[in-house]
Parts: sequence; structure tokens; C-alpha cells
Amino acid sequence: MIILGFESSCDETGVAAVSTERGLLAHALHSQIAMHEEYGGVVPELASRDHIRRVLPLADEVLRKAGLSFSDLDAVAYTAGPGLAGALLVGASVAQAFAWARGLPAIPIHHLEGHLLSPLLSEPRPEFPFVALLVSGGHTQLMRVGGVGDYELLGETLDDAAGEAFDKTAKLLGLGYPGGPALSRLAEHGDPTRYKLPRPMLHSGDLDFSFSGLKTAVLTRSKSLRSEEGVLSEQDRTDLAAATEAAIVDVLAGKALAALDRTGLTRLVVAGGVGANRRLRRRLEQALQARGGRVYFPPLELCTDNGAMIAYAAALRVQAGLADLGSASHAFTVRPRWDLQDVCARTAA
Repeated sequence: MIILGFESSCDETGVAAVSTERGLLAHALHSQIAMHEEYGGVVPELASRDHIRRVLPLADEVLRKAGLSFSDLDAVAYTAGPGLAGALLVGASVAQAFAWARGLPAIPIHHLEGHLLSPLLSEPRPEFPFVALLVSGGHTQLMRVGGVGDYELLGETLDDAAGEAFDKTAKLLGLGYPGGPALSRLAEHGDPTRYKLPRPMLHSGDLDFSFSGLKTAVLTRSKSLRSEEGVLSEQDRTDLAAATEAAIVDVLAGKALAALDRTGLTRLVVAGGVGANRRLRRRLEQALQARGGRVYFPPLELCTDNGAMIAYAAALRVQAGLADLGSASHAFTVRPRWDLQDVCARTAA
């Protein structure tokens, strides 16, 4: 079965073709970073309009790369949530239009399930069960993944997500958008030990996270370091960036290892945009190697939002018998707020 998948939950337009037998056939992605940069963040209306401009040319590009035509498709998939409502509607409506025109089933996919299963696109691929550290822009969660559709929440952030902590700290330091990657690049040249920053909830005894206090600590420290003109020296900015990154990585790694201890598992999967962070990757690779386990990441190009993870999640659901392929209705909705546990509830039902 060949599935064409659409991702449009925020500021990336992604389309991909996946075969249930051969895996990923082709994918294409357009990032809106350059458009939103001058505003310092994502403008939802502009994001929606840009998805409309990009989605059909990207679909044509994917089919051309894969050597397919629309008549070769057996199903379509799309991100139904969570995300920006207008942006989600673009991908959902285009996918449903394809499905209606060709008489194909349309499979709604949870955005975080796409991230959660994306490391299975890498080689070697992890076997179930495993612990997953999900660190996308607005989410930080630890999950026990027993299989496709079998997700148990172990812990999550009580306030800011790790990605938000990166972005907000970057803004405090005067870095551009997107803040997280900019802060990480600056941190490579800094001294992470020069400033002592808190590691919120690292020793709380549970698997939850909190990052709002870290942002406040960086704000307080940066104010104390500014000159009378209100300017931070380049060295202060660089060292604060390194200290912030080190604090976030310490918390993420510490909680992930605690989750492995609590579940008795030895396989860790890291998914989401923050999973591209080099310091986090090195830290977890060393830690898992030392304890005889293994950590898995999606390919770097698939860490951000992309169509491949949506099409692949749909393919895995089809293989697991969890996708409704027989519905003749093409009525649909999107869910800007959607708990991943709801996917498990419907699966169980």
C-alpha cells in the first residue's frame, strides 16, 4: 500500500510518500523560517496562507521523486492535530480532497504520534517496547511505547516545554528566530560552567519537567550582567547560552534515564526538534552505552515537522489494523488541542 502524507500543523509544509512494504519513497519540505523571522515568531495567518501556496507543488514534487502518479496511491494521511487551527485545515482539506477525488481512504494522524514513531525510519530501528523522550517545540513528554497505538504517559512538563525554554532564552539574549538552534550554535563557543543555573525538578522523584524557572533565572542573571547601556558582552551571551543549554540537557537526560530505570527498559527513543541538539545526543549516547542500552534518533532531516513521519505513522497504523480504511465519508475536523492519550483510548475502544 502506498500512502501520501501531509503535515501542516505549524510553520513547515511537508509531503511524503510511504510504502507499507518498502518504507519511505520520497519526501519534500518547505520551512517558513525566513517568512516569520522578521516577526520574531510564527504568525498563524501567514502560516496558513503559505501552506496553501506550497502544498500542491510539494505533492507534485514528491510523486515525481518517487516515480508515482496519483493513480498509484492507495490512501492519504494528514495531521489532524494538535497545532494551529488554520494551518491544520490546509493539510486536512487538501488530503480529504485527494481522497474524495480518487475514492481513497483518508487517515487522520496525531502530530505527536508522528514524532514518536519517526525514529523507526532510521537504521537500525528500535524494537518495541521502548521509552520515548518527546521534545518538540511545544511538548516535552516521556512515554512508554509498547507498540503502535500503545502509549503510556510517564511524565510531562508542568509549564514551558524544553523547546520553549530554548526559544525564550534565545530571545532574552537577543538571538534571532528560531531561537533554539541559534542558542545552540552560540553555546558551542561558551563555557557552560561559568554561570550556575537551576536544574528544575531534576531530583523531584517523579518524571515531570518544569522549565519556566530556568528562563527566570537566565533573565535575572542577564540583567545583572548588562552594562549601564543595557548591553550584554559577547562573552557573557555566549557563556549564558552554554549554561542554559547544559541545564536543559541535564534535566532531559536525567529524567530520561530515570524513566528507563523505572520501566526496566534499555531502549530510549528521542523524537522532536530538540532531538537534533548535539549536546543532548552526545550525552544520551554516552549514558546509554555505559549502561548497556541504546538510544535511537530519527534522521536529522526528519527531526523537525515533516510529511514523512505522518505518512509513516499512517502506514504503521494500517499494518497494525488500527486505521479505518472502509469509511465512505470524507467529513473531517481538526483538533488544535489533542491529547495523545485520546489516540490510545480510541485504539482500546
